Amino acid sequence: MVTSRLSSDPLIIGGRHFQSRLFTGTGKYPTMELMQKSIERSDCDMVTVAVRRVQSVAAGHAGLMEAIDWTRIWMLPNTAGCTTDEEAVRVARLGRELAKLAGQEDNTFVKLEVIPDSRHLLPDPIGTLRAAEQLVKEGFTVLPYINADPLLAKHLEEAGCATVMPLGSPIGSGQGLNNAANISLIIENAGVPVVVDAGIGVPSEAAQALELGADAVLVNSAIAMAGNPPAMAEAMGQAVLAGRTAFLSGRLPRRTQATASSPTTGLVGEEGTTT
Repeated sequence: MVTSRLSSDPLIIGGRHFQSRLFTGTGKYPTMELMQKSIERSDCDMVTVAVRRVQSVAAGHAGLMEAIDWTRIWMLPNTAGCTTDEEAVRVARLGRELAKLAGQEDNTFVKLEVIPDSRHLLPDPIGTLRAAEQLVKEGFTVLPYINADPLLAKHLEEAGCATVMPLGSPIGSGQGLNNAANISLIIENAGVPVVVDAGIGVPSEAAQALELGADAVLVNSAIAMAGNPPAMAEAMGQAVLAGRTAFLSGRLPRRTQATASSPTTGLVGEEGTTT
């Protein structure tokens, strides 16, 4: 397994340090064993869990709490399935209790999702902001899932959110970063970490997000629904590391004209050149 970590470059969210910039999920896996192997090979530090599905023991979620080593993996409870801000706040509170059951007494993290649109699964900006404001008041570390809207991202940051999580494209679509220009604007103006969430289908798209300057990505469907989920998880981890390293290295500036990569002086036949 190739590590997805840069030990000298930790990601800090809500005062907590994470070595991996890849977050993964727990849904859509064919088997619990494949989920476990995928989390291990991704080398991630944080895994998101749908609170409502765990609470109701939905299909594929039975035994989930026991299947993950919560002494190593930080739980990110999410409010998936919530259609209003009031519902999301209630489920976030349940998520905090779920984290305590996993032994994470100080875990106040919540991935905030308010999605009334069941067809396209696009988040409600107004409901998300309302829920975020309430959850911040209650002491939560809020990671809101949003459209790639730079103004909304700034409002959520000002409301006290620990990150913003703009979508690359609709959940589970595998369309990649359709909103790259807006994501870049969010990154440029953000004073909190930016985590690209949803739409990533292949490792090159995860690398692209980090190359743009995103601080992390959350990938679930592309791993869980791959032909070989553990191998894809490892590939995503490698891509995130490559993208972050490239961003820190500084890319070649774009130019309108070609620039020779070979020396243009001292050529054979030039005056003063010996043969």
